[in-house]
Amino acid sequence: MKWYLVASLLTILTSSQGILTTLSQTNGKYKYDYATIPFLAEVFKLIVSSVFLWRERKKSPPPKMTTDWKSVRLFPIPSVIYLIHNNVQFATLMYVDTSTYQIMGNLKIVTTGILFRLFLKKKLSNLQWMAIVLLAVGTTTSQVKGCGEASCDSLFSAPIQGYMLGILSACLSALAGVYTEFLMKKNNDSLYWQNIQLYTFGSIFNMARLVVDDFRGGFEKGPWWQRLFNGYSITTWLVVLNLGSTGLLVSWLMKYADNIVKVYSTSMAMLLTMVLSVFLFSFKPTLQLFLGIIVCMMSLHMYFAPPHMLVDIPPAIKSDPESLVNVPVD
Repeated sequence: MKWYLVASLLTILTSSQGILTTLSQTNGKYKYDYATIPFLAEVFKLIVSSVFLWRERKKSPPPKMTTDWKSVRLFPIPSVIYLIHNNVQFATLMYVDTSTYQIMGNLKIVTTGILFRLFLKKKLSNLQWMAIVLLAVGTTTSQVKGCGEASCDSLFSAPIQGYMLGILSACLSALAGVYTEFLMKKNNDSLYWQNIQLYTFGSIFNMARLVVDDFRGGFEKGPWWQRLFNGYSITTWLVVLNLGSTGLLVSWLMKYADNIVKVYSTSMAMLLTMVLSVFLFSFKPTLQLFLGIIVCMMSLHMYFAPPHMLVDIPPAIKSDPESLVNVPVD
């Protein structure tokens, strides 16, 4: 399967995630425990990967599977990074408002490019660096509200702790993605075997979060396994399937493409979500959204287009053979 087909599908699924989550609410509230969604998504990814690995092992030659502890012990690290990242996100929201938080989240586009270069030793051209910066500018522009609104003034009025935590959050998000790509590409193991290791630890960490929530709430609503499916509807299950499928596509891109492709997919998904919200939730389109989409499309073309399509190189001037004069040499 071509990487751009997977990236396009990831864009569609990612853009529908926020819409499905909104539709799963009842009177503006969640009837289900939202913490159970990531756990069930991890279990779904684990089951799908196990089925594909089982089918793959029936073929000849069998897939490569590294089982030594030195390799397996590396797979919990992304889950730990994401766990820290989630806590930093909540801490950031204590100092900044939602609009500022969303805009600062675009820093992960640039930090991903930097860590992509430093840790994976992938060299990017000057045009590609410019394209990454343009992508960050385009997504930020699309999120900026009208200057007559109060939120416009709040962008630069947050305390320094909020900005520092926002930068840390962007770095952790980029680090988790780059490290996951390193894991997927460090050997020729089966993608599904690598997924099983990732999602096993992911399921364990998400289960631990549910247990911690139980202790914090004093088991007021009972243990998590008794209320796991409480309040679930068809739309809620679609949220779980969507989140799980998105994770599987991301792991495929980590194995066969790279983090920059994933960054572009998720950024384009954000813009697509805003456009769809115009029709589904009476969201009012703004000039900033229109300009942001144009800038992001220019960035997409700059990054992935062949160099000869970006620069007009004049054809080499060939000399006319008839204009050449033969000079005799004694």
